Amino acid sequence: MELAQKEQVRDEKINGVIYDMSPAPHFRHGMINSNIHTIIKQGLKNSVCIVSIENLDFKYHPDVNDDYLCPDIMIICDRKHLKGGAYSGVPKFIAETLSPSTTKRDRTEKKDIYESCGVEELWIVSPRERSVEIYYLDDGKYYLNQNYILQDDIEEAHYNAETEIALRAFPHIRMTLADIFEGVE
Repeated sequence: MELAQKEQVRDEKINGVIYDMSPAPHFRHGMINSNIHTIIKQGLKNSVCIVSIENLDFKYHPDVNDDYLCPDIMIICDRKHLKGGAYSGVPKFIAETLSPSTTKRDRTEKKDIYESCGVEELWIVSPRERSVEIYYLDDGKYYLNQNYILQDDIEEAHYNAETEIALRAFPHIRMTLADIFEGVE
């Protein structure tokens, strides 16, 4: 007798509303997340901090409700808030890679939630535009610190593929725009 494979369901719950994140995003989404995750993971070796990729729920108000988000990439350093497949502390860093079906929610509701929870650094990455927006938290509000659009044609005046970006809380973790979008045309 053949067992039916259970389909992995990804969703998020915001203000009591469940948002289905199926079907899976475009392969470019996963490539970008993998590129960023790999660099961060290498940089966190021998650290108490860990980086997750699309597999850990962030319970952002566990004392108020059971809402949760599923960030694409998240760095956490306070492991006492890890339980099962969820984290209920304050991440140091989150990256959201945009998909057509989630772009508005990522840029509005989720960004506001991360800001209100005290996430120090948020990256919003667009595979389509090959861009990275970097927000830093200052006095409880996000401000746009950097905004890059990859220009990888060395013949162009605004070539920037070798521009290095460092994580604010982990300045030794650096990556270029070319690293982030490696394999993404």
